[in-house]
Amino acid sequence: MYDSTGARPSARARASAAVLGAALLLAGCSSGDGDKPDDHAGRITQQPKSADPFWVNPDTNAARQVATYEKAGKKTEAGQIRKIAEQPTGEWIGPENPEQEARGFTEAAEKSDRTALLVLYDIPHRDCGQYSQGGAADGNAYRAWIDGVAQGIGDRAATVVLEPDALLHLVDGCTPGQFQEERYDLLKGAVAKLKSLKNTKVYLDAGNAGWGHPDQIFQPLKRAGIDQADGFSVNVSNFYSTQDSIAYGKQLSAKVGGKHFVIDTSRNGNGPDTAGNPSERWCNPPGRSLGEAPTTKTTDPLVDAYLWVKRPGESDGDCKGGPKAGDWWASYALALAKNSE
Repeated sequence: MYDSTGARPSARARASAAVLGAALLLAGCSSGDGDKPDDHAGRITQQPKSADPFWVNPDTNAARQVATYEKAGKKTEAGQIRKIAEQPTGEWIGPENPEQEARGFTEAAEKSDRTALLVLYDIPHRDCGQYSQGGAADGNAYRAWIDGVAQGIGDRAATVVLEPDALLHLVDGCTPGQFQEERYDLLKGAVAKLKSLKNTKVYLDAGNAGWGHPDQIFQPLKRAGIDQADGFSVNVSNFYSTQDSIAYGKQLSAKVGGKHFVIDTSRNGNGPDTAGNPSERWCNPPGRSLGEAPTTKTTDPLVDAYLWVKRPGESDGDCKGGPKAGDWWASYALALAKNSE
């Protein structure tokens, strides 16, 4: 699973860059002198709000890669990566300055008249010791972190995907038994805290179409506070098709009171990998493609949005030649974009 702390700028730098980037967009200028037409060639713009209300961060790894390629005269490569850079992707809040980051991203989104898409991924004992292991030191540290996120969001509009894999790892048994009750309590408390905010939507993560059956996770969702949440998320950082994800989500929705859900379509254009070691198919699989662009205009009334929760081009972990989790991998990003043609 994606690690929000992997080789990325500090929380302060990222939040500041987000605000600066949004300001540049609103001003209609680049950071250059503005005298030449090419000064605007690398600018990243927002998507039409009617179909895609989420904020496009102008200073992502993908946006910087576009600028690098354009400066080097690699127009074809720049055009491919622009497919990623001009779509809204999840902002994974880091562990160190949650209030500052959440405020920076939501303020930048508000200035662009958009909604910030935030991913919270700091639950204690995260990822069962795998590529994205870590998380808050203990329950009290996590509660303080959630409080910081909530203070940073305030009354501004935000959509939150809450703790990818946290419930799945309770069901599959890889989270030690002595931590399970605490995790339910932490998730339920996080939902309650975030839903106390005026304009925040919350989606509890609920796995994906390939890991098991909805019968295995609907009770854990209820214990974690799904009744108070807006719904649940599926396919985060995974590759299952939108069709399969809708089928899985609808089965699960029927068991949790008809709750709506969102789907991570960032890299599911070619569906999941079916070759190689089954336990590693989720990690940087070759031959994958960008999926449906983020939008609230979906094909099913139970699906609130297709989202790019995972940032396409950022590694799943140091497997198959990739860098550590969360690091930018330009060649993989190019392959995702080219395969989407």
